[in-house]
Amino acid sequence: MTKPLRIALAGLGTVGGGVIRLIDANKALIARRAGRPIEIVAISARDRAKDRGVDLSRFAWVDDTTALAHHDDADVVVELIGGSDGPALALARSTLAAGKGFVTANKAMIAHHGLELARAAEKAGAALKFEAAVAGGIPVIKGLREGAAANEIARVYGILNGTCNFILSKMEAEGRDFVEVLAEAQALGFAEADPTFDIDGVDAAHKLSILSSICFGTRPAFADVAASGIRHIVAADIAEAAALGYRIRLLGIAEDGPHGLFQRVHPHLVPVSHPLAHVTGATNAVVAEGNFVGRLLFQGAGAGDGPTASAVVADLIDIARGEFGPAFAMPADSLASHAAADSGDRRARAYVRFTVTDKVGVLAEIAAAMRDAGVSIESLIQRGAMPDGSVLVAIVTHEGPERSVAQALEKLRGSQSLVGQPMWMHILS
Repeated sequence: MTKPLRIALAGLGTVGGGVIRLIDANKALIARRAGRPIEIVAISARDRAKDRGVDLSRFAWVDDTTALAHHDDADVVVELIGGSDGPALALARSTLAAGKGFVTANKAMIAHHGLELARAAEKAGAALKFEAAVAGGIPVIKGLREGAAANEIARVYGILNGTCNFILSKMEAEGRDFVEVLAEAQALGFAEADPTFDIDGVDAAHKLSILSSICFGTRPAFADVAASGIRHIVAADIAEAAALGYRIRLLGIAEDGPHGLFQRVHPHLVPVSHPLAHVTGATNAVVAEGNFVGRLLFQGAGAGDGPTASAVVADLIDIARGEFGPAFAMPADSLASHAAADSGDRRARAYVRFTVTDKVGVLAEIAAAMRDAGVSIESLIQRGAMPDGSVLVAIVTHEGPERSVAQALEKLRGSQSLVGQPMWMHILS
């Protein structure tokens, strides 16, 4: 019999348990597709006594997670601990230094330390795989790294965080406000007790930096991703967008051009004619635009034990077959280091929502600030008074440089007419 690929598994949370159940359920099929059996031989987690709903007695338990890298019976280490540093990074470094394959679902670690780890993997001749780090069970990394490898990618963008998409589509369907829907998402397990990474765009920014590297042949540059989230979107924004023919989605967008690498996570108004406008719930979707293949759309479950475990085991099957190359689609030393592009030069239409006091002269003040900054207004809509007496004013601009909108908002900073900060969203084109 062909020698099995032996796995050491670090982390026995939702995804770790899913990996065990998947390998158990599809063992024969996996062996046929991999050309040899894949079996777990050792495990490690923080709580040895916790009931995880699977039989763990058949695996060697290792208290020191980092020691899995040197476990004599293991060929590959799977890391499902999480965190950009700490035990996860120590395990990754030790595993690759030992010349063993390393598979992870840890988007934060790859975003922050991917270049270092890719170099270590190449030096050791070992596999570094992270399909599960972006968009859960969707094979977007494999599709871009291999299926679209002959193409020059002009732009990659998409819905990269299921929690935010669940909240926005729920607000859209039911007319409810953000705080209320967030609480429901937490109760249902779609959002963490501390949802900051999700709702402020950090999780999506980690994923976007990985996609950018693969698409454009650049070094992962998470620090250059401009990220903002959805916590300031109100039900009135959702309704206004619908009236204008749009739906609001948190999008990550990346482009590489002559003026640098542009990477941003930000709420957008998406035309109802665009496929991303119809992605609802906790689903993820990624669009890549290639110069020969055209527009590619990857869509599916972006999280959860089954989809994420599916991506992890797919990486293991590749390693069992001996099919792996550079982690970011080209040797690490070939990855370019591009400066961050200035978003102020980008031309687009914008949606800007103001909450203002209900008094004479407010609209004139806003319009004057826009005029003085060179912003051309396509439409201006004022709605009735809110329960607190404030009024919502929504502006849609003609296409123009983003810098002009930023200057207009700066002119209005500190105005006694404004209640809170304006909400600025870009319109996807």
